[in-house]
Amino acid sequence: QVQLVESGGGSVQAGGSLKLSCAASGYTWRSCLAWFRQAPGKEREGVARMYVGGGDTYYGDSVKGRFTISHDNAGNTLYLQMDSLKPEDSAMYYCAARLAGCVAGLVHSDFAFWGQGTQVTVSS
Repeated sequence: QVQLVESGGGSVQAGGSLKLSCAASGYTWRSCLAWFRQAPGKEREGVARMYVGGGDTYYGDSVKGRFTISHDNAGNTLYLQMDSLKPEDSAMYYCAARLAGCVAGLVHSDFAFWGQGTQVTVSS
């Protein structure tokens, strides 16, 4: 049984930083772990994903160069370091898991397991 629990969200001014955490269980080294976000009235957007076994990463265009995804094997935790935050980054952030590795791109339908989300608000 896969369980994903996000934490670390909050309010920050534009240009600031936040680091999100996702405590994960029930996945393996073959899994793909990811972050998505969704603002009110908008479609869920892929932020970043990481193949646990190989360490390769992929980022959505809107966050490239500003966000960093990483994984702590010992603690079974997925992280999202967010720097140079912009008001348009405000959203509910979710972690997600795909057990059979990553596939091309980053779309929500590829991921079967989801956390409950953590809110990020960036003010100007």
